[in-house]
Amino acid sequence: MNPFVLLAALPLMAMAPMTIAAMQWERRVLLVSASAADDAMLAEQRRVVARWKAEGEARDLSVVEVVGERVVGAADRAASLRRRYGLPASGFGAVLIGKDGGVKLRSSRPLSSAVLAEAIDAMPMRRSGGR
Repeated sequence: MNPFVLLAALPLMAMAPMTIAAMQWERRVLLVSASAADDAMLAEQRRVVARWKAEGEARDLSVVEVVGERVVGAADRAASLRRRYGLPASGFGAVLIGKDGGVKLRSSRPLSSAVLAEAIDAMPMRRSGGR
């Protein structure tokens, strides 16, 4: 399956991607990393995100993928994101980044919509009435 077709289902991918740092205070980021486009866990995370599109949008969530050396959804470089967020060079990794820029959740397996909702809804900016 064409990965670009799947990416069209990801919530709020900016037309002209900005860096993750530039998203701070505006967006939460689900940063997903895989060494190859055919990674089964990457496919599962994409399915979760696609089914959770409206809920993710309501929570100001953007998805950034690092697949091999390619980054989709942000202007950052793959090596820089892996280093900064401790993502593996091979295999799968997922990191949820809050609006404050801090890592809120880290996993070596796909994150379920229930886990994402619980983590985001517990964030101070979300609880205080902000999105």
